[in-house]
Amino acid sequence: MVALDYANAESAEKLLTQLDGIPCFVKVGMQLFYAAGPAFVANLKDRGYKVFLDVKMHDIPNTVKGGAESVTRLGVDVFNVHAAGGKMMMEAALEGVDKAVSGGSDRPQVIAVTQLTSTSLVVLNEEIGLAGSMEEAVLRYARLTRAAGLAGVVASPHEVTAIKAACGADFVTVTPGIRPAGADVGDQSRIMTPQQAFAQGTDYVVIGRPITGAADPRAAIEAIIDSVS
Repeated sequence: MVALDYANAESAEKLLTQLDGIPCFVKVGMQLFYAAGPAFVANLKDRGYKVFLDVKMHDIPNTVKGGAESVTRLGVDVFNVHAAGGKMMMEAALEGVDKAVSGGSDRPQVIAVTQLTSTSLVVLNEEIGLAGSMEEAVLRYARLTRAAGLAGVVASPHEVTAIKAACGADFVTVTPGIRPAGADVGDQSRIMTPQQAFAQGTDYVVIGRPITGAADPRAAIEAIIDSVS
C-alpha cells in the first residue's frame, strides 16, 4: 500500500503518473482527504485503483455509523476506525457499511487501529495512561476488534505474530512503520523492513516516505517489490 501523504491532489497525481501500471493499493490519509475531498477518492476508484481510506474514525457510535456509510458509498476497499472507541462504536461502523451495501455499494474491509507506530512505551504508559507492555495493549484492542466483527487491525509489524496467534490467521493485519534497509526512520518508533514484516505473516505493508520522498519513486517501489518477491 503506497501512502499518498500529500497536501493536495496535484502532488498525488504526479506520483500516480510515476507509478502508473504498478499493482498496489493507494492509501489516502487525512491530509489529502481533507484537502481533495471525496471526489478525489471517487476518481481513484473510477480509474481502477484499490483504495485504503485511512481516516481513523473515532467518535460516538452514531456518528461513526454515518461516516462508515458515507465512505462505503465512495467505493473504498478498506477503511479504518480506532479500536479505542470501543466495541459498540466498531459495531456501529459495520451497521453503516450494511446500510450502504443494501443500497448497492460494494462491501469494504473495516479494520481498526490498535496503537500508532509512532507510540513508544513511555507514551503508552505515561501519556496515554495504559499500563503494561505494548504487545499487551495491542492484543487487547485486537481481540476487541475481532469480537466486534471487523476484518482486522492496523498494527506495528512487531505485533503481527502475536495478533495472528490470538485472533486467527484470517484476521487481517495492515502494517505501517515499514522502512526498507537504509531508509530514514523519521517519526516512527517500531519499524521493520518489508521482508521482515512479511516474514512475520502480515497481509499488507504501508509504505510512504521511502517511496514518495525518493528521487525516483518508481525505482524505489520496484526495488521494494523485488526485495519481497
